[in-house]
Amino acid sequence: MAPRQAIRDNAATLDATGLAILSASSRAQAVTHRTFLTSILFIIALVKSVAAPAAIAIAIGDEHSAYDRLPALVGLVDRLKAENPQVPVLILIDGDAFEYGNRVARRTDGKIDLAGFRALARRAPTVLNIGNHETDLFSMSDLVDRVRATGVTVISGNACSRETGKPFAPASAKISIGSHSITVVGFTTDALATYRFAVRPTLDLRNPVDWANANLARELQGAELPIVLSHAGLKADRQILPHVPPGALFVGGHDHLRFVHDAGGVTYVHTGSWLEYVTIAELNLNAGQAHWSIRQQPLVQQARSDAALDGEIRAALTSALTNEDKRVVGHTSQAFSAPEAARFAVESARRAANADLAIIGATTFGDGLPVGDLSAYAFDNCVRFDGPLYVATISGDTARALLRRSNQGPDTPYAERTGENLIATTSDHFTDASTCRIVTTDWIGKNPKGLLGENAPTFTQLPGMTLKRAVIEALKPKL
Repeated sequence: MAPRQAIRDNAATLDATGLAILSASSRAQAVTHRTFLTSILFIIALVKSVAAPAAIAIAIGDEHSAYDRLPALVGLVDRLKAENPQVPVLILIDGDAFEYGNRVARRTDGKIDLAGFRALARRAPTVLNIGNHETDLFSMSDLVDRVRATGVTVISGNACSRETGKPFAPASAKISIGSHSITVVGFTTDALATYRFAVRPTLDLRNPVDWANANLARELQGAELPIVLSHAGLKADRQILPHVPPGALFVGGHDHLRFVHDAGGVTYVHTGSWLEYVTIAELNLNAGQAHWSIRQQPLVQQARSDAALDGEIRAALTSALTNEDKRVVGHTSQAFSAPEAARFAVESARRAANADLAIIGATTFGDGLPVGDLSAYAFDNCVRFDGPLYVATISGDTARALLRRSNQGPDTPYAERTGENLIATTSDHFTDASTCRIVTTDWIGKNPKGLLGENAPTFTQLPGMTLKRAVIEALKPKL
């Protein structure tokens, strides 16, 4: 339970206890009990006052047009503001708010995403750090203009125009919240192949580590409260963290990881993806020293939500989805969370290839799967990318080493995080096999050295089978 929630619960218990004592007292003891109750209420108010944070930052990333949960996100902001009326709130979006694979987003030019930005910006200062999927629907310059028009501040230090050589957005922004000033610095991945093909010729992406080493200290110079937003991924962040001042909040993204880590006084978090979780960071100041208390809570679709945004989403879905989008492609007997759906898809590939080990990057997958009939639209939101499956034979020791690097969760020790986010499933006899048949997608199959090193085996394409086909076959009702 979060510390402040525990205080509230204890306060409520004390309130109830005091009232119960009063109601049970005799007339002669009423004055004594009223004095006792007044004292208790004074202590409760004092504890609540001391416990109140100086500010609350709500951090998300890798949202990817998660329309089902967007109204609940806005509703969460409303709830936090109502529960903390004297506490300033800041909203941090660490890249990849948009998703080309979402058919509705593509057909409506991100209308819902932009409506979500407007709803958030009306409630609290909101900052977007550019990610590689921000260009999924627009050119980079168009994206910046459209998002700024919603009231959201856009930052990115290392995403530059090839034509002008200048950044598309400022590297940092100063945000006043209450009596405090927060400086937010942002940068993104330079992996050009992860940006939409059509916009790549317009981009000049600087190496994020080199950029941070050269610019981060200057951008944060004199900052009262520093925040860093990185959409560069864990491998880059490891090299940048030593340059971040103690007391800073460092929000990472791009890998779809979720965890919290204390990096020598820097609070380092990854927020997950698809709005399955929201990271709530409470700022506490002690003798001028900043400390961020973190909790990561599930964002429940049925929770309190913004009715106006919810209605706008429903209208957009009604007008944009075709009969083909609504076509049933499979059936589930239970709902799957996003991690469960990803493991199901990877296992489907393993079975389709008759392999001992299946290993696929987690960013191939997005949302979970609902129970019952599954539409083509919902399926594409789960399995984002398609492509042929590739197989190879590797040693059992290599396979088991790969497995140890896979299936990272929030509790995976930081020292064991290598920067990849891989989903893996295995056959029953995997543990003692001397050789292993491995299956993966073309992202790894065509570039195996990135995962397996210089001595990587040659992968061959599995004839007639793609990832989506393997998963759809597994989703067909068993007769």
